Amino acid sequence: MQPLRIFIGWDSREDIAYQVCKRSLELHSSIPLEISPIRQSELRRKGLYSRAPDKLSSTEFSFTRFLTPYLAGYQGWAVFVDCDFLFRKDVAGLLDYCEPSKALYCVQHDYQPSETTKMDGQLQTQYPRKNWSSFMLINCGHEQVRALTPDIVNTASGLHLHRFNWLSDDVIGALPITWNYLEGWHGAADCEDPVAVHFTRGGPWFEQWQQVEYGAEWSAIADQMTGPPVLFDHNSVTPRSTSATRIGERAP
Repeated sequence: MQPLRIFIGWDSREDIAYQVCKRSLELHSSIPLEISPIRQSELRRKGLYSRAPDKLSSTEFSFTRFLTPYLAGYQGWAVFVDCDFLFRKDVAGLLDYCEPSKALYCVQHDYQPSETTKMDGQLQTQYPRKNWSSFMLINCGHEQVRALTPDIVNTASGLHLHRFNWLSDDVIGALPITWNYLEGWHGAADCEDPVAVHFTRGGPWFEQWQQVEYGAEWSAIADQMTGPPVLFDHNSVTPRSTSATRIGERAP
């Protein structure tokens, strides 16, 4: 069986979020996975990404996520997921979808947060189809997906990309909320036992936000790794930790 390819958005300020997301995928999966970070710095070095910095982008992967089909060789199915996710169950359930006529599957949220900033002080922008692109099951060989070239990713507007204006509506499939449960927005009435929890406002790696829903599960995985987790204080430029070693630290 070919591994399911999963690309996780990586941000230099939130490496620990990436590490726990990756580990949670591995812990629960019954199928082989091929997990790769999408690092903006690497894509720039390779000449694949050249956009100027965008003050509205809250992460380093706001636009680079749309290079997933290219990075997958425009072949087969691949997943993109933000780093601020926690997987609580087997990702193999995604294989129940993958209808060839669809270009992409996502949870089709109607997300309209009241907050103007996120927990790390980043601007909380609002737009139609917000958070649809935070978890995508992509049919990389689909005709409309193959048209999503690096040139378009580097030049198209953020709204064009995040609102999926590069796809016709009939090829966008819907996933249930369980695949992108928005902490602080959804509740038990929406989904009692989610597969994937999205800490879209911020998560337990921020020092000021330790009691967030499902935060204890995130912390339990972090604690299993090498050393206590780094806790970020968004009022400070540098991360704070009770340990001299950052868990799972990787160079950008």
